[in-house]
Amino acid sequence: MFLDFSQVDPRQAYSWLASAVIPRPVAWVSTVSAAGVSNLAPFSFFQMITGKPPTVMISPLVQRDGSIKDTVRNVQETGQLVVNLVSFDMADAMNETSFSYDADVSEFERCGIASAPSTLVLPARVANAPVSLECELASCTPYPADAPSCHIVLGRVLAAHFDESILNDKQLPDPVKLNLLARMGGDWYGRTRSDANFELSRPRGWAK
Repeated sequence: MFLDFSQVDPRQAYSWLASAVIPRPVAWVSTVSAAGVSNLAPFSFFQMITGKPPTVMISPLVQRDGSIKDTVRNVQETGQLVVNLVSFDMADAMNETSFSYDADVSEFERCGIASAPSTLVLPARVANAPVSLECELASCTPYPADAPSCHIVLGRVLAAHFDESILNDKQLPDPVKLNLLARMGGDWYGRTRSDANFELSRPRGWAK
């Protein structure tokens, strides 16, 4: 089957790509507005892009009415965000925060999600998240420039909080202990804890 994306409706293009580029990690992003209202929203267009400096990317889509997400507005106003990773037992709570509440509503309060103060940034973090990344805004770029459908947000990671129960004997996150959500296509989700996971050593050429 061949698809010419110049001939495909944007919503169909989204469905095809979102169902094929899987699994995608879920970033549960907490921000705070200039007025002091906390916001918490999940995004699956999310990835680490470099370790020097430590930087992550999220890409919130523009709303159907052309307005921008509260997350984007807040990071533009304050320059700070916290990226929380989502464990399997938080699936329902995360899903509730994906609803488009008004900007003056805090998802932490409305959805009954426990928060904890961050150390270096103002936005609170999700108290029970296995990993929380405190970030400062590196850039927020509308894309494409002529008719933006999203904003590419780069956050420089200033500090991180790791639940010690998910660490291995090298004090790194253990894939066997982590049980993170991953986004699939449609209403489907996956999880990182699976009997199908396996280790694969680097190619022999790296040993030279």
